[in-house]
Amino acid sequence: MANTLRSLSELAEYLDAQLVGDANHMIAGIADLQAAGSSDLSFINQESYLQYLAESATGAVILNADFADKYTGNKLIVANTYLAYAKVSALFESLSQLATGIHPSAVIAASAKVDPSAAIGPNCVVGENATIGNGAKLYSGVSVGDRASIGDNTLIHPNVVIYHGVSLGKNCLIHSGTVIGSDGFGFAPSRDGWQKIHQLGAVIVGDNVEIGSNCSIDRGALGNTVISDGVIIDNLVHIAHNVKIGKRSAIAGCVGIAGSATLGENCTVAGAVAINGHISIADNSHFHGGTIVTKGNTEAGVFASAPPQQDVKKWRRNSVRYTQLDEMSSRIRQLEKQLKSLLPADSAD
Repeated sequence: MANTLRSLSELAEYLDAQLVGDANHMIAGIADLQAAGSSDLSFINQESYLQYLAESATGAVILNADFADKYTGNKLIVANTYLAYAKVSALFESLSQLATGIHPSAVIAASAKVDPSAAIGPNCVVGENATIGNGAKLYSGVSVGDRASIGDNTLIHPNVVIYHGVSLGKNCLIHSGTVIGSDGFGFAPSRDGWQKIHQLGAVIVGDNVEIGSNCSIDRGALGNTVISDGVIIDNLVHIAHNVKIGKRSAIAGCVGIAGSATLGENCTVAGAVAINGHISIADNSHFHGGTIVTKGNTEAGVFASAPPQQDVKKWRRNSVRYTQLDEMSSRIRQLEKQLKSLLPADSAD
């Protein structure tokens, strides 16, 4: 729908917004307040951006009722400006549309089932007994392994690899370079070195899941790795074998989740979090960036670890003190014992 002009009356109806201003004013795209022109739509989600309103050349602004009197130009008044922005962004998506059908350069196994409404781009490969659903789109260079299943209206960007037996649900979005269903890291030590444990499970991805670029999601060793409905995953995330991610959880970039960990529903995991294997994390748990999660939890909460950024000289001193904590703890216990021995026998603890 790139380069599609929309009137403010259309946008107001689409967003269920209150329109103040010229209903016939045409909008061609979305831009921030400082860069916007007369055919652009902007939005304000925070009070700190109000300072840019007076000099902005934007054609209209999405804002809430609290900020409505701060702007005299065209405006769309909504309850949740950020959500409205998210919804309206779909109308101005610039991704080139892939033609329905199978590109001549694609290689499709004779036993594969490709819905006639699907779009298979250049140089794609679809394996034996694989299934491509209604309205699914595979951009160039996508590889779908034997017995894999791609759900209805799922969009896969270029050069994604879907291994054998993997199942993707409906309305998913997979970004370039991601690999789903590669072997989990399983090896048994022996006198002759490492004996590979063949990974016999698969990966099951639910509906409405988005997975960023260059992610790696390993197949299960015996059972399956499971990514539930509504999960969103940022770029450069590694999910190991037999991990289970609950519905609507969000995982930011550079997160690593070790094997057989279970993350509950509606959790948020900020960037660079490391989650230990074989632990269970409760629903509605939230982890700050860089947290090292070594044990599970049974109740919802907000968790953090690792010291925040500090001056390097101070960090060096604190690092030395950290190595002295065990010794200091022992000395404190000894002092407590000495103090108790000096107190009268009938004194309170």
